[in-house]
Parts: sequence; C-alpha cells; structure tokens
Amino acid sequence: MYGLIRKILFAIDPEKVHHMVMDKLATAYSFSITRYLLKKSFVLTHPSLERKLWGITFPNPVGLAAGFDKDGKYTDALACLGFGFVEIGTVTPRPQPGNPKPRMFRLPADKALINRMGFNNGGAEPAAARLRHRKEKMVIGGNIGKNKDTANEDAMLDYEAGFKALYDVVDYFVVNVSSPNTPGLRALQDKEPLMKILNRLQEINRNLRKNKPILLKIAPDLTNSQLNDIIEIVTTTGIQGLVATNTTIDRSNLATSQEVVENMGAGGLSGLPLKNRATEVIRYIHENSGGKIPIIAAGGIFTAEDAMEKLKAGAVLVQVYTGFIYEGPAVVKNICKGILKRQIS
Repeated sequence: MYGLIRKILFAIDPEKVHHMVMDKLATAYSFSITRYLLKKSFVLTHPSLERKLWGITFPNPVGLAAGFDKDGKYTDALACLGFGFVEIGTVTPRPQPGNPKPRMFRLPADKALINRMGFNNGGAEPAAARLRHRKEKMVIGGNIGKNKDTANEDAMLDYEAGFKALYDVVDYFVVNVSSPNTPGLRALQDKEPLMKILNRLQEINRNLRKNKPILLKIAPDLTNSQLNDIIEIVTTTGIQGLVATNTTIDRSNLATSQEVVENMGAGGLSGLPLKNRATEVIRYIHENSGGKIPIIAAGGIFTAEDAMEKLKAGAVLVQVYTGFIYEGPAVVKNICKGILKRQIS
C-alpha cells in the first residue's frame, strides 16, 4: 500500500511534500479518534523492547534522527508512529533560513537522499517554547549547532546558547559538528576546538546539576586516526556517547548516474549507500574503546536486519531518517517486531 503512496509523494518536491505530510499528520493527531487509530496501527510496546541508558528509559530502541523535525513542531504527532525517541534539530541559537532551494534530492535507485539544508530552523528559544507545551510523554533529544555566520573561533558561544535554551526541555543533547552543509563546520571535529566546546558544555552541565547526557555526532568520512582522536576526546571530556554517523560527502558506487548526481550538487548523502560505512565506524569505535562508549547508530537503517547489524556492531540505540521516508510510517513497528522476534526466539 505504501509503495503506491510513495510513488505519488515522490512526484512532489521533497521539501514541499515533507511539510505537507507532516502538517496533515499533526492535524490527524488533533482528533482523538485518529490519534487513537494511529497509535493502534503503529505503536508496538513490549518490556523486552525497553532500553535504559543514562538514567533514561527508552520504550524501544528505534528513534528518529535529527533533521526531520528541525523545530520540534511534530513531536506529539510523531509519538503516534511508535518512535522510541525523537531528536529535534539541528537547532541554532538564532533563526536562519538555510541554503537556497532546491536543497533536497531523492535517489530512488539507491534508496538515498542528498540534502544541503544548511541548518534551516527557527532558533533555539522558539523550539524550547514549543517543547514546553507538548502533550505526549516522549524521550526528546536536542541536536545543537552553530549559526552559519558565526566564526569557528566563536562557535563555543553558539553551542553554549543552544545548550542553555533547550536544557530544561530535552532529555539528552547531541553536538553537531559533522554536517557537510555549513561551511567550515567539520573543522570543529578537530581535537582542539572540539575539546573546547565539549568541556564548556560539561562545565555548564555540572553547574546546572542535572547531568543531561551529551553526545557527539560524527561524520562517516573520518579516518581511523581521526576516530582514535574521537575516542580520546569522549574519554577525556566525559561526555556520554556518540551518534554515528552523519551524512557522507562520498559519491562512490551509486546506481544513479554520475551526471544526475553531479547536477544535484553538493550536500550530504544518506540512506542505503551509507549503511556499510556507518556500521564500520560503529564497530571500530566499539572495539577500540573496549565497548565503553554508548553509540546511537544512524545510516542506512531500513529494516530489522539493518538495525540488528548496527546493534551487533556495538550500537545501543538506532535512528532512522531516509529509511522512514522510503519505508513509510510502519517502519518503526516493523523494526521493533523484528528485534523482538530475535530477542525472544
């Protein structure tokens, strides 16, 4: 059924159809009968699916990655689709429009997307206000970044502002220094600037006395040497874990023609082509840290088998984004059913 719906949706501009569908889902949520039917159709609960991490109970290990609900507008509606957690953002301190349109492209032959959204969002304070009034009890992550016009040497101030604005309304934080769509941002993955940002956030965390988990989102394009630095940074700063991985700038081994891909232009590639590399990064970090770093897996997760691959490689939770778009609203329930089957069989 969703295959037919997807054909119709894929005939519309990706960014336009995203807002259209999510606005309709939010409208459906506002009526008790449709809210009930959505939850009945897509939410699967079972004690064996629960995960306890950082003092947080996740009802299941399948979350929604950052980038889908940038401003925290749809968390209540998304709760009806069975997500164990939703990560909003990337949120910047000040509103910004992002990069010029078009800035999102589908690669159906590869079950992939290319985006160069550029942290388009309405700012940290409005997002926080929205989350204060949400109705559904749900685990929420806050993915924070810097504004495009903030120089890298001042980036720490932006991360500090976003952290403070969202502190009371999210359950955990993700520091995003790995998006390829903000010029110069990935340079913040270097050891010195990254340590500066993370140590400052940890200092604020201690002063506010709530010890919100802080995670770092990393790129799949890092070398093993850089991954070793990441392991050392996590250990030294005492942050609680990693999200692996963000989108990739790699364009190799795609089924979509090179000409079509080049015409799409710059941006981060997500979806099935990222699957193997994301798993490699997770396995490398898990093995070389002695399994001491909790990892949320993202990249190429469409099925229960994909999720299990990430979990076996060392992840503790998984996130979907492109898989949600290609597989439809039942993706979380289907993945959870598969995980549950393997756990109790």
